[in-house]
Amino acid sequence: MHQMTLAEIARGLADKKFSSEELTKVLLARITQLDPQLNSFISLTEELAIEQAKAADVRRANGESGALLGAPIAHKDLFCTQGIRTSCGSKMLDNFKAPYDATVVAKLAAAGAVTLGKTNMDEFAMGSANESSWYGAVKNPWNLEHVPGGSSGGSAAAVAARLLPAATATDTGGSIRQPAAFTNLTGLKPTYGRVSRWGMIAYASSLDQGGPLARTAEDCAIMLQGMAGFDQNDSTSIDEPVPDYSASLNESLQGLRIGVPKEYFSAGLDPRIAELIQNSIKELQKLGAVIKEISLPNMQHAIPAYYVIAPAEASSNLSRFDGVRFGHRCENPQNLIDLYKRSRGEGFGPEVQRRIMVGAYALSAGYYDAYYLKAQKIRRLVKNDFMAAFNEVDIILGPTTPNPAWKLGAKNSDPVAAYLEDVYTITANLAGLPGLSMPAGFVDGLPVGVQLLAPYFQEGRLLNVAHQYQLNTDWHTRTPQGF
Repeated sequence: MHQMTLAEIARGLADKKFSSEELTKVLLARITQLDPQLNSFISLTEELAIEQAKAADVRRANGESGALLGAPIAHKDLFCTQGIRTSCGSKMLDNFKAPYDATVVAKLAAAGAVTLGKTNMDEFAMGSANESSWYGAVKNPWNLEHVPGGSSGGSAAAVAARLLPAATATDTGGSIRQPAAFTNLTGLKPTYGRVSRWGMIAYASSLDQGGPLARTAEDCAIMLQGMAGFDQNDSTSIDEPVPDYSASLNESLQGLRIGVPKEYFSAGLDPRIAELIQNSIKELQKLGAVIKEISLPNMQHAIPAYYVIAPAEASSNLSRFDGVRFGHRCENPQNLIDLYKRSRGEGFGPEVQRRIMVGAYALSAGYYDAYYLKAQKIRRLVKNDFMAAFNEVDIILGPTTPNPAWKLGAKNSDPVAAYLEDVYTITANLAGLPGLSMPAGFVDGLPVGVQLLAPYFQEGRLLNVAHQYQLNTDWHTRTPQGF
């Protein structure tokens, strides 16, 4: 049962081959048995899962249907879930039980999805390795000595290890696509505003976007169908009709114009990954796609711009966690200043503190124009590059990451080295574009991803290309040994 995709589960439930309750119990037992190796879950919600599974079985018995009805999933632990700990991977929120469900949680629950638990993550979604969590690092099921990527590493590791078929995740600078690449999954970051951020604890509000992690493009289409849509509670949500993402999966790629930016193939890219990307290009050419070299000249400025904008927004968003209104409160404060200092010093880990300091500096008097304003101007130039490129091509293709997953602890002493691993992913967040990573092969036994980017609200096109590619390759079907 654990090897089934979401689509296969939907067919099995419809054909009454098994019940949602049976499947849920199998997967809960599997998580209990195998997750101690991975540390991919922060909280298991066994009682809720059984209750939701039984309810889904009753709904099916009464004639209801739906791809998510009775399907087991998990939520990244920054989506608020009513009455359940929502920790954001931080000591600051270790005792926080959300009083309401995030819109994404509510929508998936209404569709009949069964919540198995909350997955581990980098603290407040800040990191590229899932090593900054207060609950400990998550391990990559392909090699337990390596990172699974971040910040959605818990969701990625759990799905890759076949503990469940799919999970929610979030992407601020690549936190869905990079873990997908590192763990041999398909991960989709939707257009900014496509999926509601209401009830999703913020890191950088103008960059954060929720999306699915699953094994196939077909499963991502099913998940996105349940997650997407306008939400009046979220002022950045876009009132745009949600298409049937599964309906366009089998469209032909004949004549599809794929742009390959020359800037992607620089000295920083592992040549073995470059070779796998070229193999992916050849595969898509066989399916009728036309390849064209393009240029994204401002890509080189994206990392410095991102690491000014994101920390600046984080320093503002995280100011509410002060020991008074929200979050951890220190013992026996001497006065208000001591309360603030010790509560924040004890509640936040080193990576979060680092980014708050950078952000506060960038927003301070005398430096706002020099750093934050300049970064926003670069952001506009990055967006303009993409708009110009999409006048010539339909989608853009390249590597998801410059290197495969690194060893646990390898970059802890050099945060900038970890930041540079986001070089291919952060531009989509700066511009608000949809992006997808799909499995493209292996280097030294570790998975590698190829990234696709599309114009706004063209998630269906990305899923279509990925699905056609997956019909003609088998990388996505490989399973890590021991799982």
